[in-house]
Amino acid sequence: MSDSEVKSLNFIEQIVEEDLNTKKHGGVIHTRFPPEPNGYPHIGHAKSIVLNFGLAEKYGGTCNLRFDDTNPEKESTEYVEAIKRDVEWLGYKWEGEALYASDYFDQLYAWAVKLIKKDKAYVDDTPAEQIREERGTPTQPGEESAFRDRSAEENLKLFAEMKEGKYQNGTKVLRAKIDMASPNMHMRDPILYRIRHVEHHRTGNKWCIYPTYDFAHGQSDSLEKITHSLCTLEFEVHRPLYDWLIERLEIFPSRQIEFARLNLGYTIVSKRKLLQLIEGGHVSGWDDPRMPTLSGIRRRGFTPASIRNFIEKVGVARRDGVTDVALLEYSVREDLNKKANRVMGVLNPVKLTIANYPADKEEMLTAINNPEDESAGTRQLPFSNELYIERKDFMEDPPRKFFRLGPGREVRLKYAYIIKCEDFKKDEEGNVTEIICSYDPASKSGEDTSGKKVKGTLSWVSARHANTAEVRLIDRLFVTENLNEIEDDFINHLNPGSMEVLGNVKIEPSLSHAEVGDQFQFERQGYFIVDRDSTDDKKVFNRTVTLRDNWAKQGNK
Repeated sequence: MSDSEVKSLNFIEQIVEEDLNTKKHGGVIHTRFPPEPNGYPHIGHAKSIVLNFGLAEKYGGTCNLRFDDTNPEKESTEYVEAIKRDVEWLGYKWEGEALYASDYFDQLYAWAVKLIKKDKAYVDDTPAEQIREERGTPTQPGEESAFRDRSAEENLKLFAEMKEGKYQNGTKVLRAKIDMASPNMHMRDPILYRIRHVEHHRTGNKWCIYPTYDFAHGQSDSLEKITHSLCTLEFEVHRPLYDWLIERLEIFPSRQIEFARLNLGYTIVSKRKLLQLIEGGHVSGWDDPRMPTLSGIRRRGFTPASIRNFIEKVGVARRDGVTDVALLEYSVREDLNKKANRVMGVLNPVKLTIANYPADKEEMLTAINNPEDESAGTRQLPFSNELYIERKDFMEDPPRKFFRLGPGREVRLKYAYIIKCEDFKKDEEGNVTEIICSYDPASKSGEDTSGKKVKGTLSWVSARHANTAEVRLIDRLFVTENLNEIEDDFINHLNPGSMEVLGNVKIEPSLSHAEVGDQFQFERQGYFIVDRDSTDDKKVFNRTVTLRDNWAKQGNK
């Protein structure tokens, strides 16, 4: 392989290779994907999934799936199962069984006791609001709690009573004893445990105290002997606490490394805000095809390969930025172009009659399924004297560079004949209701002896053979590119045209056999997937992406 073909390593790969070369941790790599089960995974999580599982694959290591289930008020088994489905959909398999922070609650409690005995943690009765006030500001030191100097014996007793359920929510917390004057706010005696009398989706009512993320995360990494704990940049300020706890507990030294999260243009990647969209009725659910959740984009027709390729194109950086959503859409087109069979679908049909084609005649024409894949073969398209074409493909008074159909103009019907517009009909409101054409029998596709050259080629469907379908034209959910910079309510930036439903779409008869999840390119229209709302009587298609980036033309970028 030449030097130009060798892809440069990102900074995390450089760290991993150095650790492997120096035989750190025995020369192995062990990563983990640690989602909180409080919502469905979104496109931002895909970066973490691909990075963690991809590194383990590349370097012959292992990757755990571990649920950070320490906040029972917002977590559920539904979210756990959704996360599992999405990881598997992306093409990955975790090491062994799925793991949970709740698996370690007994050990975490024991380690909290150890910190108390070492005078590195204490029970604080201070109200939550006062704790926030006493923490100070980034430029001013905090104040020590009035309960900071409790004896280890008293703290052990109180912490045990917290575990036994003797105190109500919010009355006591366990805090690390570090430094209230630290310039890092996360080191100013952070909370390690809080009281929550809430049933847990796995442990039931066994516990009424739960560890915070900062206490559970690093220790779970250590228990699993995670060598490289990859987190997004917002956790960089948490790293000193991560290291402090590991050092004080004298446990396996997992290493936290931060990378830039995936911020995507025209997209919200906050589970709290995504839930707000659902509860506000702005979308139909977590898997609405407009949602940036992995289940949503899967329903829209995005493919696992396109997501993985997109993540690879974005790369791994140390600084946050906003990635152009057009790159994601390009990755989807790139993948579907190779895989999706071409079919005829007319979204906004207008009738076209070929006056000199016999009314009782029908013939079958050969169409190529996928010019990018010879193995896809061909299919037969029925042709007759009455067709449907796209309304936008005809203009009563077309401009000079309009290469489609107009009075006196000739175009080719794909895989069929060259036709000429002879006349057209309109209703009382001025809408074209029928286009009258003639055809040249010598111009049959593949057998053309007419000698004619035309610039326009139209898609079509035989009217007497067509099926009617519903098509949902899915577009970007928001009209604002960088939603991180807005000052008003993000709901104000929703795209009112994010879904247009067309109920009278005409499709070729071969699609009557299409099944949910099948994907196609409608010639000249875009890529579509059969939605689960389809019935035996009517297919429903979601548009995955257009054939090109229409937003750039509209000046929306």
